[in-house]
Amino acid sequence: SFCQACSDAFNPITSHICPVCSTPLDKSQENHWCGDCLQKRPYYDAAHAYYLYEGAVMDVIHQFKYGSKSYLSKSLGPLLARFAEKIFQPSENLLTIPVPLHPKRLRERGFNQSLLLAKYVASQLGATLDFLSLRRIRYTSPQTGLGKEERRKNVRNAFKLMHENIVKGKTVLLVDDVVTTGNTLNECARILKRSGSRNVFCLVLARAGY
Repeated sequence: SFCQACSDAFNPITSHICPVCSTPLDKSQENHWCGDCLQKRPYYDAAHAYYLYEGAVMDVIHQFKYGSKSYLSKSLGPLLARFAEKIFQPSENLLTIPVPLHPKRLRERGFNQSLLLAKYVASQLGATLDFLSLRRIRYTSPQTGLGKEERRKNVRNAFKLMHENIVKGKTVLLVDDVVTTGNTLNECARILKRSGSRNVFCLVLARAGY
């Protein structure tokens, strides 16, 4: 439902990337682990991102997320779902979990953008959608504008899994709109792995480059 000019302006990640966190690697001739993942591997098994978080993609995500234009999920959701289908096999054993918002933030925004995207992904993959078990229990400052270490501390112990048995032995697909440093996804994955998840993969619409 995007016009051709906007669609052409969306910049998919086509350069070589870190196979763990999906960070684009400038001037690299092949995929290899980035310095951050070599120094300390994330709790998630791999993160997959469709677009670079810049230009037209950044504009439309800002409108979707901060401009109260939840209807944009009808366009962005199918994009992410088709990307997911290229990576993951349809499976009822795949548990799809959106990154949760704190209740206060949810009241302010009116919707969880990650949940709206996750609904399309789960439907496309024939996966189970669970948006109640993983909760954000601590209200945190927005990650935007914080330094890397501040972002990590900001989300530490901010999440809790209410029903641990639901993820035990399962492969979890964690869905979000944007990833920058990956600290939010990593903290969610830490909680899921601690509760017995076999694998945790992350799927995001866009990834900020370094």
